[in-house]
Amino acid sequence: MVRHEVAGWGAYPDGFSRPAPELHVTIPLSILDLAPIGEGETPHDSLAASVTLARRAETLGYRRIWYAEHHNIPGIASSATSVLIAHVAANTSTIRLGAGGIMLPNHPPLVIAEQFGTLATLHPGRIDLGLGRAPGSDQRTMQAMRRDPRSADRFPDDVLELQGYLGERSLVPGVEATPGKGTHVPLYVLGSSLFGAQLAAALGLPYAFASHFAPAALEEAVRRYRADFTPSTQLETPYVIAGVNVLAADTSELAREQLRAAERRRAHLLFGQGRPYDPAEADLLLDSPAGEQVREMLRYAVLGTGAEVVDGLERFAAHAQADELMVAPSAPDRAAALHGLELLAAATPGRSPIAVRAASSSGATA
Repeated sequence: MVRHEVAGWGAYPDGFSRPAPELHVTIPLSILDLAPIGEGETPHDSLAASVTLARRAETLGYRRIWYAEHHNIPGIASSATSVLIAHVAANTSTIRLGAGGIMLPNHPPLVIAEQFGTLATLHPGRIDLGLGRAPGSDQRTMQAMRRDPRSADRFPDDVLELQGYLGERSLVPGVEATPGKGTHVPLYVLGSSLFGAQLAAALGLPYAFASHFAPAALEEAVRRYRADFTPSTQLETPYVIAGVNVLAADTSELAREQLRAAERRRAHLLFGQGRPYDPAEADLLLDSPAGEQVREMLRYAVLGTGAEVVDGLERFAAHAQADELMVAPSAPDRAAALHGLELLAAATPGRSPIAVRAASSSGATA
């Protein structure tokens, strides 16, 4: 599905050294864990599985795992994102963990600074904070959260206020985050449009693009970010993380079957209107005009055997001008998703830490 040549990569955006040397010129791999609640499962099952995944990813050498803030979605257990990060961090030892992301308009910046300042104090050098401005929910849920519909307009100012709390000087006189002040938790701007790219460039922050579900603006957003980037105390050069769906299996045929199952699940999530999941109904949806929307959302899906996925990720990294890839395991069940991550690790040169080969030592450019 991805048909592009390979590019290089840039510098670390978080200011921390790594516990082990990286072999080869590399594109680091990380994981987006949506903490899915499968059929017949409870939220407890999902959260326990997130710990299992994190422990295995740590041994396999993945760089970081991020969790996303979603609300009022029965199939996702990561709504209390900072609490989940704390639980996983307490049950792992080295892997970086973070929010991908916190929807900042849902929260006062001071509260988020205190939460992530606490996490960074308990787990120094391991915590990331990705920030988005979408609600992570629907209009009714926004009302239940007491969110002001205009709060997204304050997103740039809220990011600066949050950054101040986590740094040495608060922008709000007489107000400091404790814990939080001086932790310098690295911030990342998340986005799927030019707005996030422009903000990340202006503030000199890393930019994470949600190409795993909103791929349309990927190329233009990354181009704009790299062209307009202004160095900051956190980051001297642009740094792009691109999301990509991954389905690695023992055979290419099995990976294609997993993709079809993922398409069915996505169709049901978008158009099922709360009805119980029915694969036959999902197939009808996929064969209708609505199916085109599902296929577009999964435009960047890399599938096949471990070696085929490594090759596809190399080409996707070049296409996205990415310095790091955030892989979203998309297999229909948790065991298959974890097995896919293991296959990818086994097929990746310099397995600890995980990295995708790059053909050039030069950093990606605009």
